[in-house]
Amino acid sequence: MTRRARPAVPVTDRDRVRQSPDPAEGEIAARDAAGPAMPGRERGRRRIAKRGRLVGTLVLLALVGLGVMVGIAVAGGRGGVPDGTGAGTGGNNGGPGPVASTSSPGGGPASPPATPATPSPAPTPTPSPTPVLVPAPLDGLLVSPEQAARHPIAVMVDDLGPARPQAGFGAASVVWQAPAEGGIPRYMIVFGAGSPSLVGPVRSARYYFIAWAAEWRAMYVHAGGSPQALATLRAQGHGQLVYDADQFRYGRYLWRVRTRASPHNLYTDGARLDELAGVVGATAPPGGPVWQFGPDAPPAARPVGGRIEVAYPANRIRYDYDRVSNRYLRSVTGEGPQVDAATGERVAPKNVVIITMRFGPLDDGRAQKGRLEAQVVGSGTAWIATNGRTIVGRWRKESLTGPTRFFDRAGRPVTLTAGQTFVQVVPLGTPVTIVPGIEPGTAGPPPGAFSPD
Repeated sequence: MTRRARPAVPVTDRDRVRQSPDPAEGEIAARDAAGPAMPGRERGRRRIAKRGRLVGTLVLLALVGLGVMVGIAVAGGRGGVPDGTGAGTGGNNGGPGPVASTSSPGGGPASPPATPATPSPAPTPTPSPTPVLVPAPLDGLLVSPEQAARHPIAVMVDDLGPARPQAGFGAASVVWQAPAEGGIPRYMIVFGAGSPSLVGPVRSARYYFIAWAAEWRAMYVHAGGSPQALATLRAQGHGQLVYDADQFRYGRYLWRVRTRASPHNLYTDGARLDELAGVVGATAPPGGPVWQFGPDAPPAARPVGGRIEVAYPANRIRYDYDRVSNRYLRSVTGEGPQVDAATGERVAPKNVVIITMRFGPLDDGRAQKGRLEAQVVGSGTAWIATNGRTIVGRWRKESLTGPTRFFDRAGRPVTLTAGQTFVQVVPLGTPVTIVPGIEPGTAGPPPGAFSPD
């Protein structure tokens, strides 16, 4: 019996899709096309074999890709692969540079041990230069060299009731107060390193105030003056004694306010005074200090309380010592605690000096004016108060331009506390009252107050 041949199975599109580019599969396909048709079970086995080879191929490709990635990572860690920023070992074109070859004991390449990154040190801040400070010649306070070199400026200030409260005390180095006509005292406020935001009311000149301003060849600011004072300023007000700055000539550097009646309403300030000093030629730095200055006494060494009182015909001045601030709080009859109108702060100098000298009527042919003259050159009794304690000594001025100096009973120069000094000038025989404070470690003040000899 002759077996009939099974017809060939046609190749479908599905089979074509499943064909692999593998050469072995190509040979199987050729044999299938040339030979007789195979049984169905044989065809199933071959399909399974083809799928297995396909999976193996995919696994092999995945392993190859993983190996490439690992190689790139190793090369990048050794600096052989540029990072796109030119920071690797390659040249400017971003290509890898030469890498030293290192072998492991097994013969394969080995990476050098990783070097831990060294943190960059924090930048050291540039220290700010320490400001250079020098003692101010007039009060001994530490200031910049530019402030210490300011030419002294003396301003005459009114003390009549309508002029109070006056402005400018707080910025002053030295304040002089002395009698004028009618028994009413007048101030001369002297600025060294300080510059006032406001000063006034500005009043007229007197000869003995010129003599004290001449100790520094200060610029002398005033509004007119007595015939004696004006004659002196015309003859010696160009730097011989002082630099004359009369409001009647340099009025543009002063102004009058409308809140007060004339003549108690004339003011100026530090900026205009500095400008005016340049106009009149008062620009040279002052000479060295003429008074000795020292630091504040330690708080534990200061007395508690104490006061000073000095009387003028028209008012009475009182100073109450404050241990905490080491200052003398100033009060004036009719005004009470004195404040600076420019700042609202209490007037409170570090030092108070009271000096006595001979005053008499000025023979200027105008006796009805009641003007005075004073014996400013010479010597006399002085009370010097600083650090809460007051001593009795002497003052001495040897010439018109010479400084007024202060000495203790033994003739030694007195050391003042660095800071502002008020000089109260009174006629001979003026009552002066000194009430000492309670000394540290004692139960009470020394017995009794004392007055001039």
